[in-house]
Amino acid sequence: MKARLWCLFLTAGCLLAFPLMGRAQATSDGNLPQGFHHLEFKVDGVTREALIYVPLRAKTTPTPVVFVFHGHGGSARQAAASFAMNRHWPEAISVYMQGLNTPGRLTDPDGKRPGWQKEIGDQKDRDLKFFDAVLARLKQDYKTDGKRIYSTGHSNGGGFTYLLWAERGDVFAAVAPSGAAFREVARLKPKPAMHLAGEQDPLVKFTWQELTMNAVRKVNGCDREGKPWDKQCTIYPSKTGTPVVTFIHPGGHQFPKEAPALIVKFFKG
Repeated sequence: MKARLWCLFLTAGCLLAFPLMGRAQATSDGNLPQGFHHLEFKVDGVTREALIYVPLRAKTTPTPVVFVFHGHGGSARQAAASFAMNRHWPEAISVYMQGLNTPGRLTDPDGKRPGWQKEIGDQKDRDLKFFDAVLARLKQDYKTDGKRIYSTGHSNGGGFTYLLWAERGDVFAAVAPSGAAFREVARLKPKPAMHLAGEQDPLVKFTWQELTMNAVRKVNGCDREGKPWDKQCTIYPSKTGTPVVTFIHPGGHQFPKEAPALIVKFFKG
């Protein structure tokens, strides 16, 4: 039964992407908040879009970067509003990439809504290639701090964060997936990680997420008992210096309003 549930969860929300970059161009949008830019990229001949927030010092001072991925059916604008990294960590560059219409596993099997690839090779790895293009552009245009690059996302976006950890792990200092599960944990290398999960999640079942969290703690060498870290948060110390923090809330699949501040606290730590 557990094995069957595990397969079904995969149907739900993991992601995938792969390499190569195209040209990028900044465009103006009067509706964007101050400090935000709209970027367009050509990746394998397809126009891709991203919103980025850039602090003034990013041209002259090594600056951390946070990538944020929306869930299936979401948008870069929604992610910018709900994660609001520009408010919680205004000293960092925050990047909100826009997914393309993608078939889902738990919902939207016809792919009428935007999302992210679910595994390596899916959608010809278009989203991994998109990520590579955006990161290359940021390094070209700004003084990014290569030791402080992070990824977070909710649901399908959390799954994609796990996929990036597996495929681009050397890029990141830490990751913080939310409302997601990942079956190929064995491909992960130790990395500080925070996982956010709702105990009543009706879509990506808490049981599936619990399997992922337990497996991640094993990968990260967290062989000691957890201790309180913040409200509803537990930290599991690691002998390899790669702790795991879990934020378990009593809700469902929604992204908790307390989450952004906790994610930033974890990344800064």
